[in-house]
Parts: sequence; structure tokens; C-alpha cells
Amino acid sequence: MSKEHSRYRWVVVGIFFLFMLLHQSDKLLIGPLTDSIIAEFRITKTQMGAINTGALIVGALLYPLWGYLYDRYARAKLLALASFIWGATTWMSSLMRTYPTFLVTRASTGIDDSAYPGLFSLVADYFGPSLRGKVYGVLQLAQPLGYLIGMILALMLAPTIGWRNVFLITGSLGLVLAVVIFFGVKEMPRGQAEPELEGMEIGQYKFSGDQARHVFMKHTMWFIFLQGFAGVFPWNVITYWFFYYLQNDRGYDQNSMLFTMGPVILILAGGYFIGGMLGDWAFKKNVRGRIIVSSIGVLLGAIFLYMAIKTPIMDKTQFFILMSLTALFMPLSSPNVLATIFDITPPEVRSTAQAVEYFVESSGAALAPLMAGIIADKLNLEISILSICTISWLLCFVFYLGAMFTIKRDVHTLRTQMEERAALERARQAA
Repeated sequence: MSKEHSRYRWVVVGIFFLFMLLHQSDKLLIGPLTDSIIAEFRITKTQMGAINTGALIVGALLYPLWGYLYDRYARAKLLALASFIWGATTWMSSLMRTYPTFLVTRASTGIDDSAYPGLFSLVADYFGPSLRGKVYGVLQLAQPLGYLIGMILALMLAPTIGWRNVFLITGSLGLVLAVVIFFGVKEMPRGQAEPELEGMEIGQYKFSGDQARHVFMKHTMWFIFLQGFAGVFPWNVITYWFFYYLQNDRGYDQNSMLFTMGPVILILAGGYFIGGMLGDWAFKKNVRGRIIVSSIGVLLGAIFLYMAIKTPIMDKTQFFILMSLTALFMPLSSPNVLATIFDITPPEVRSTAQAVEYFVESSGAALAPLMAGIIADKLNLEISILSICTISWLLCFVFYLGAMFTIKRDVHTLRTQMEERAALERARQAA
């Protein structure tokens, strides 16, 4: 690998990090703005949950389409299109003045939310298996940091300029990034960074229906799908309802929320990188390593969140410590799930495999904000958050235990396939 290429791939990571950071800020901004939106439209928690669920449903339905397009066409150009759609739909939603129109336009912002499979697939062709966990951990730092930026915008800027103008700002940034990605990111041949193919002049592998079917027959993918379905419930409940819970159930004012959740989100961001780093290290020792790290993360995350929610309202120090521990462990699995999918799938169907996994995640988790709102209206928000999050993470732990029995065989199958493909490429170039 040339030094120029080595440097450039980190430029691409930087561009994608900025894209994810600002996109997540825009997407997650609605959580800290929940109280303002409920007050303006005079709606119930159930109706607010429907706003968040609408965007998640749209994103879920479009995952398979985005995945196929990414495996069939140039991923960099499609990512630029996704960024443009992000900017345009956010602008539209910020201009709506009634609840029904805001519900529809906010749902349309889910179109670009399903664009990430192409991003991670393209990164996999810049970095080999031994580095992917760390790189995905770095990129996924953007999610909690984006949430932190959204929180700051909501708590400090929105009261001054209004929540609609905040959305106008984030939407404009999406349009700018569309231009940056279109002209600044180069496409890479699919499979270029695989150890068996690295440094070889290879052809353009594109989507194959047969390869896709074989991927979905692998038992590890079944467990990945199951944990994905359960695992995103907690994330969406916390994302869309936790600030409202702090403000209304635990009596936090804006400054208290900022100084409590700011450090917690920074710890959460570090958890992504730590998870990816630990996963890469463990994977080198044992092919089950990523799964082991993931299972530990969800189990400890559930335990510490339960303890935090059950902490007396007046004991803010203990609550902060336990939430910090929750934040450290809950993201450990995320970069490792991504890396595991690419550890067992051929390059030409990786976007499709990840997109289907995201579809399975979102098809269940899209109901999470609405479900949380319904339970909160019937009982209370504490019971809603606690029951959904702890049950979901304990189910994930069980599914990860199942994946430990299948991952070794599925990794070996892909490596054998890549060796056969490398042998064919060498024979073709020698002819």
C-alpha cells in the first residue's frame, strides 16, 4: 500500500466521521427538543412517540433498497445523494406548522437514515479485517458526539432562535456535505482490502443474488438478526425519551441535564472505540472474540442501567456514576457487530447484508418510541424505560451466546472463499 493511499483513506474516514457527526446531530436533536415540540403542537407522549416512530419506519422500509443499490452502483455518489436528501427533508420538516404535516415531513427524514450500509461497506474496502473494529469504533464515536451536539443546540441555542431554526441550520450542513462527499470521496474496488486480495489488481465484484442467499443461510447471521431486533429498542427509548425523563421525572433543569449527560455521552463515545479496539484484539486471539466482547457489553449495560434508574432522585452523584458505567458498556457491541458481519460476508453483498440487518433492527425498534410513550401514559416513564431496556439487553446476551457456537465455521468459510478468489485472480493475471 502506498503512503499516499494510506493517508487518503484516513481523509475518507474524516469526511465520513463529519457526515455521521452532523447527521446524527440532526437525527437525534429531536430528543432534547421533545418538551418544546410537545408544548408547541399540544400533543400527548403517544403522539410524540409516533413522530419518532414514523421516521424509523421509513428508514426500515428503505434499508433493503439502499443495500442493493450500494452493492450494485458507486457507493460514494449514493452517499452524496443521501446527504442531499438529509438536508432537503430536514428543511421541509422545520417549515411545517401543524402536527399532521410535521408528522409526515419528519417521517420523510428517515429516507436518508438507511444510508449507512454503503458507508461502512466502502470503509471495509479501505481497511482490512485486523483494523475494521477500531475504524468502525472511531466512526461510531460520531453517534454519541452528535447526540451531545444536538443536546447543546437544543438546550443553549433553541431557546434563543427557536427549535425550527436549529433544524434549518443542521439541514443546511447536510447540503454542504453532499458536495464534499461527491467530489472528495473515491470509490474502491469491492474486496480490495481483503488479506488474500490486498495489493492485487482485481475486477469489480457486484451484487450477486446467489451470494446474498448464501449469506442469509449462515447461522451466525440469524443470531445477528435476532440481537439486532432486540438490541436497538434500548437505544431508541433512551435517545428519544431520556431527556424528558430527566426533566420531568427526576427534576433536572437545563444546566443539570447538560452537566450530567454531557460527560455521560463523552464516556459513551469512548465506549465505541474501546469496544472496537477490544474486539480487534480478542478476534486476533480467537474468532469468537468480538462476540465475547459484545455479550459482556450488553449484560453489564443492563445491570448498571437498572441500578441507575432505581437510584433515589436526591442521590445525583450515585445516579451519575451508574449512568457513566452504563454508557461505557452499552456501545461495546456496536462496532463488533459491524465487523462480524463483514467477517462472514463476501465484499459484493456486504451492503445488502448490513442493510437487511438494519432492516430487522429498525422493523422492531421503530415501535420503541411509540411503545415507550404508550407505557408512560398508562404507567410511568421510569417503568417504560427500565422494562424495555433491561429485557431487550438480556435477550441480546442470550443471542450472543448462540452466535459463539456458529461464528468459527462461518469465518472459516469466508476466508476459504477469498483464498479461492485470490488464486483465480493470480491465474487470470498470469495468463
